[in-house]
Amino acid sequence: MELSSLTALSPLDGRYAAKLSALRPLMSETGYMHRRVQVEVAWFIALSDAGFTEFAPLSGAARDYLQGLVTQFNAEDCAAIKAIEKTTNHDVKAVEYWIKASFEGHPELLAAAEFVHFACTSEDINNTSHALQIRSARDAVLRPALQAISDKLRAMAHQYAAVPMLSRTHGQTASPTTVGKELANVLVRLEHATRQIAEVKILAKMNGAVGNYNAHLAAWPDFDWEAFARRVVEMPEPQGLGLSFQPYSIQIEPHDYMAELFDAVARANTILIDFSRDVWGYVSLGYFKQRLKAGEIGSSTMPHKVNPIDFENAEGNLGLANALLRHLAEKLPISRWQRDLTDSTVLRNIGVALGYAVLAYGSLMTGLSKLELNEAALAEDLDASWEVLAEPIQTVMRRFGVPGAYEKLKAVTRGHTVTREALHELIHALEIPQAEKDRLLALTPSAYVGKATELARRA
Repeated sequence: MELSSLTALSPLDGRYAAKLSALRPLMSETGYMHRRVQVEVAWFIALSDAGFTEFAPLSGAARDYLQGLVTQFNAEDCAAIKAIEKTTNHDVKAVEYWIKASFEGHPELLAAAEFVHFACTSEDINNTSHALQIRSARDAVLRPALQAISDKLRAMAHQYAAVPMLSRTHGQTASPTTVGKELANVLVRLEHATRQIAEVKILAKMNGAVGNYNAHLAAWPDFDWEAFARRVVEMPEPQGLGLSFQPYSIQIEPHDYMAELFDAVARANTILIDFSRDVWGYVSLGYFKQRLKAGEIGSSTMPHKVNPIDFENAEGNLGLANALLRHLAEKLPISRWQRDLTDSTVLRNIGVALGYAVLAYGSLMTGLSKLELNEAALAEDLDASWEVLAEPIQTVMRRFGVPGAYEKLKAVTRGHTVTREALHELIHALEIPQAEKDRLLALTPSAYVGKATELARRA
């Protein structure tokens, strides 16, 4: 069967392929091969500048040609490497051979060809390549997508800062809030989680087969290979890789930073799952309407339905993302002795995990852009819930030492339908200053929102 968006096994490359176009060049096999070529080239050029008699500094033309292998790398180049891999059955060795083959017609580079992949183990190339992929995906795709959600939430929090809304704790009516304040709650949580994602240092190692520079020192015993590797890893691109240096490792970089990053992304996703479910509920209550799109059908049999499908899709895909992210975070830091291969196949699914997250972020943005606040439904709910004023009444009673304040309000309100008239009758009978009675008599459920408006506008 020919592979297409309709025959793809994963919906990320099938039904949802168009929605992940920004992530695919970074996290696909082509993206991985591209980064491997980048690492090999950076290491090769740096070796030419290390001061070794056997490898003189490369000319400007040679450097430009090598950097062109990186900047112009494309799907055809990746296919050529994969063709070599059919013979080698080793993907990193195939990259090495492809680079050496590209030296044909360049005598200066051909003379130095044996310094391609010099003293490197495959994991020196792979761990740095994964680090470059992950950094690009985080900074170019994930963070902007999360920032877009934050920006939308902030705008809505400010727009609806003063719109009162009935709270529900345990599913029951509770002290009123405002729509903006509830959105601000999510915004503040999400921004903290996004900062945690941004602050994770992306680590890489270039220290040989078991992390001790064994082969390096066999070739040049008096050379400071650790300092050299640090320079290659930490120097800004294109001279280096622009990553953070990992000084201690077995054959593989320990992947602890990956676990930290994936846990941070999963926390952000969990916040958004919580939010998606809440918005779904508010749509169900009628607090939000959804703008209609011409031609859309909500149900195959019920023509009236406008389903909150964007929030449902977001919730489902965030769950898939977190299932993979948590496995990655739990599995990747574990490796038997100095190396086993269980991380290799798992690492190839980082793009899948991030893909489901990015897909969900897009669904959330689509859903949020469709929402229209139904202030009439909010006001109607509040006006039918005078029992929520039992809290301020009993609190004022306690301030003035009225004995059994809580119990008296409990007897009047718990399990009863509470009306404005019943509460006012109670207030008139209270032995508290008249000014306080007047203040309580003027209070309505929609006015009992505390600092909610201020907190929403401050977010």
